[in-house]
Amino acid sequence: MLRTAVVAGQFYPGQRESLLKSVTALMPTTSLQKTAIGVMSPHAGYIYSGKVAGQTFAGVKIPSEVIILGPNHHGHGHVAAVYASGAWETPLGETLISAKLADRVLRECPMAAEDTLAHRFEHSLEVQLPFLQLKAPETSIVPICISRMPLDLLLEMGNGLARAISSCAERPLIIASTDMTHYESGKSARAKDFMALGKVLEMDPEGLFDVVFDNRISMCGVLPTVVMLQAAKNLGAEKAELILYSNSGDVTGDQSEVVGYAGVMIS
Repeated sequence: MLRTAVVAGQFYPGQRESLLKSVTALMPTTSLQKTAIGVMSPHAGYIYSGKVAGQTFAGVKIPSEVIILGPNHHGHGHVAAVYASGAWETPLGETLISAKLADRVLRECPMAAEDTLAHRFEHSLEVQLPFLQLKAPETSIVPICISRMPLDLLLEMGNGLARAISSCAERPLIIASTDMTHYESGKSARAKDFMALGKVLEMDPEGLFDVVFDNRISMCGVLPTVVMLQAAKNLGAEKAELILYSNSGDVTGDQSEVVGYAGVMIS
C-alpha cells in the first residue's frame, strides 16, 4: 500500500525542486558522520523547525533501515500503530517500508499492531522523511505512531524494539519525532524544555516521563521519545548530545507565544 504525502505544500514544499532546494539548504553537508543509535527531531513546518531537524540529521550516518516513532495528534487507530508494508511518498519520491523489520518489531512488541489508520493524516513522521530521502535515498523505514500508553508499556516497547534491532545485521536508527513546549512565552518554554531535555541528555526515560507530566510540559512526542530512550539504553547508548535548540519566535521575532524545538543525537 502506498501512503501518499498528506502535508506536502503545508509543512514543507509540495513541489520536488522546491523541496529539494529547501532540504539541501536546511541540512548542511559535513564530512563528520557519526553512527547514532537514536535521534530526537522536531516536526513543525520547515520554516520554523527545519533548521533544527536539518542540523541534527546532517551529522548522523543514516543506515539502510530507520524506525520512525511519532506521536498520534489525531487519536485515530491503534495506540502503537506499525505501518508494516508498502511505501511512503513525498515529492522526492517513494521510500519503501522494511517489511522484515516491521515484522520483527511486531513480534517483539506485543502492545503494537499493524495499522494504517493512525498514519492516515499524521504529519509527525512524514516531515522526517525528506531529510532521509535526500541523504540516504535507498533507506527503508518502519513508521510507528504512538498514543495513550502508560509508562510501563512504553518501557516494554523500548525493550522490544531493542530486541528487534539486535537481530539486524546493520543496526537501524531510531528517530523520535517531537516538538517541545507549545504556545507559551519564549522564556517559559525554554525553562520547561530544558527540564525535559535534562532527562533526555541523561538518557532517563522514566525521568523524562515524570518531568513532562508533573510539570505539564506540552512536549507532544514525549511518548515516542521515552520509547526511543529505553531502546537506546538497551542497545548500549553511552552519550546524548544536544545539537540545537530554538523556538518559533526566533523566526517570527515574537517571543510572546512560541513552540520549542530541539535536536538530540544518542550514541
